[in-house]
Amino acid sequence: MIRRVAESAGFDRRPVRAFRPDPRSRPATGHWPATVPAVAQVLRDGLELPGGLTVLVGENGSGKSTLVEILAEAYGLNPQGGSALGRFRTRQSEPGLGANFIVERGVDPPRWSYFLRADTMHGQYTYLEENPSLRGAPERFHELSHGEGFLQVLRTRVNEPGFYLMDEPDAPLSFTASLGLVALLHDLALAGSQAVVATHSPVLAAVPGAMILELGEWGFRQARWDELDIVSHWREFLREPDSYFRHLFEC
Repeated sequence: MIRRVAESAGFDRRPVRAFRPDPRSRPATGHWPATVPAVAQVLRDGLELPGGLTVLVGENGSGKSTLVEILAEAYGLNPQGGSALGRFRTRQSEPGLGANFIVERGVDPPRWSYFLRADTMHGQYTYLEENPSLRGAPERFHELSHGEGFLQVLRTRVNEPGFYLMDEPDAPLSFTASLGLVALLHDLALAGSQAVVATHSPVLAAVPGAMILELGEWGFRQARWDELDIVSHWREFLREPDSYFRHLFEC
């Protein structure tokens, strides 16, 4: 529906069309993170984004978080999480490759963008408490449970059309709360937002209309939900967990 509306209007409404490699840059390719196949591919070919939701899936170490951090750097967001204006820092560990890309933006760029990064949320909570929003009363994230804190950020910072990056936003969420996140992502896409979400959750990967990119030793490639390893493994485990435990507990 969103794509048909954009086409009928005569121009591309995507907030970001693509992250293109800057031909003037010469990133080092012999060490991390350029040695990660998915990162090497994006440095070589760039990444074109559809409207709506893009989901990154893959094993630990496949480059999902690194790729999202590169996109945050390139777009101008704080690579440790938050908005373009939020500049809290913990230990610097980002890939530092954002400057190697040109962001090809749409004709109507969003007024709001945000990066929700699971592994730095404790520092993000502190920053938000010490720099309260002008939109409401001071917030006390550290007094909430881990999952409640995530939900509060989603309710207050991921709540309007824009460009969003999320690294494992489902990490502290229950199954029911994950379904709520699915509904939020779906509604954002219908409202014209773009989001790139890295996850291990087959629930998030099942959002209708999402483009799924599977990362691995091949780099990244488009895939269907029912073809994903995370889907087949969870199905098999829930059907017969003992078949997995027999291999794990063998002496």
